[in-house]
Amino acid sequence: MIRQNWLAIVLGIGILLVMSAAAYLKSEEEKGDGNPSSYSTLRRGGKAAYLLLQQSGYPVERWQRSPKDLPADGHGILLIVAEPVSHPTNDESNALSRFLLHGGSILTAGMYPDAYVPKAAAANGDQRIGTAECKPVAPTRLTRGGSISQDGMLKWDSTDSSQVVHFADEKGNAVVVSYSAGNGSVEWWASAWPLENAGIREKNNLELLLNSSAGYKRILWDEYYQDEHHHSGEHKPVKAYSWALAQLALIGLAVVLTYSRRSGPLVPLVQQSRLSPLEFVETLGNVFRRARSTHVAVEIAFQRFRQVAARRLGIRGTSNATEIVEAMSHRGIRLSESTANLVRQSESAASDESLTENAAIAFVCALNEATHAMDPANKIIKGNSD
Repeated sequence: MIRQNWLAIVLGIGILLVMSAAAYLKSEEEKGDGNPSSYSTLRRGGKAAYLLLQQSGYPVERWQRSPKDLPADGHGILLIVAEPVSHPTNDESNALSRFLLHGGSILTAGMYPDAYVPKAAAANGDQRIGTAECKPVAPTRLTRGGSISQDGMLKWDSTDSSQVVHFADEKGNAVVVSYSAGNGSVEWWASAWPLENAGIREKNNLELLLNSSAGYKRILWDEYYQDEHHHSGEHKPVKAYSWALAQLALIGLAVVLTYSRRSGPLVPLVQQSRLSPLEFVETLGNVFRRARSTHVAVEIAFQRFRQVAARRLGIRGTSNATEIVEAMSHRGIRLSESTANLVRQSESAASDESLTENAAIAFVCALNEATHAMDPANKIIKGNSD
């Protein structure tokens, strides 16, 4: 009897492993390089760009609803639609047009934008081998970073003088264009490569994304069109293979659970630890206090302040505190005199091992205040960038 039970368990586990492997290989085959979803870590996914915007303080969020639910007042809101896998219905296209009419902005990338925005003029051109360097056409806020790289074959084909061409490939084909639509604006990229996981690392592609996203109070990263939507009147295909795998997996799991629950060993209930995570934080704080390392907190805050300043102000990452405060002043970012003085002194305080706790707290508070002042959501920053 015991021998039969073990054979059944082994057989069930074997079936489950084979089905899991088959399902995994099938899913990987269907994924390929992926698409610019903010959840995708594949080569052509967009998770790296989404997280970078989020961690850099940009007000980005995922938009998983229909365009019909977009805010009625679109002023200060940017919708990013990158290489969608489904297309809008007529009602959804009308909702996107209303969003633009009421002041919204839409960034479309790597697609024919006709169904999403008005006055679209994308067409096929010559295939760009690998990734081609695309140079600035005019000095605009999008071309501050210099040349970018693009792939694919799309180009903008319009003679409308109101549409601004920012970048063009080596054959003169426009690959980044912007224009007004209603009370809002449209920005089109020939390819989503600058915001994809593999492409964002290439020269100045990140700068294009940051320049395109600057100055908005909300940035909506579209996930609604990253999934297939089957509208009424369409037949949704049934994936028989997937259903068969699911049923076999359920049978195998039932076999394993039936026999393992009967013959498995008794295990005592695990007691949850009563230690609070806060106790760990306090313990760690006591370690630093005993080691007299209060200056480490100032050093950490200063390094973060310097990194944010390098990204926001376009200065060297090795600039000292005085240079950073002066650069902030030139950009119109005002600090109180007391805060500015503490920031200037923080660089030397970061290496002062005799620094008291109260002094360290004052320096850290001043550095955090200065770092927050460079947040792109801050009205001063927005007014300056405009």
